[in-house]
Amino acid sequence: MIKKIEHIGVAVKSLDAQKTFEKILNYSSYKTEDVSSEKVKVIFFNVGESKLELLESTDSSGTITKFIEKKGEGIHHIALSVDNIIEEMNRLQKEGFEFIYAEPKRGADNQLINFIHPKFTHGVLIELCQEIK
Repeated sequence: MIKKIEHIGVAVKSLDAQKTFEKILNYSSYKTEDVSSEKVKVIFFNVGESKLELLESTDSSGTITKFIEKKGEGIHHIALSVDNIIEEMNRLQKEGFEFIYAEPKRGADNQLINFIHPKFTHGVLIELCQEIK
């Protein structure tokens, strides 16, 4: 079951963008993390029941670098919190959606993640997230 918007991911050239979002939100981020499997460094802000995630590429061949080259800085994905990522993947695959990864993988902020391919979601990259207990 989809519970809420877990976070909105924003691709940035540099995590110096943190300063901009601290000014907007009027408070500091709560976490910085390297996610080597995704070739990114991330910063998280709590925003009510959801989060804002800034993503900086750590590799010139990484997906965030490629995204910024094509589209510039901006919203990269919308992440949805789910109770059981395997069940949701199975449900959505039966509906005709395809995922980027065959199996969920460990992502930032203690989450299992997978992405629905944007060709099935009108160009919006949707991430499913399940908290690892």
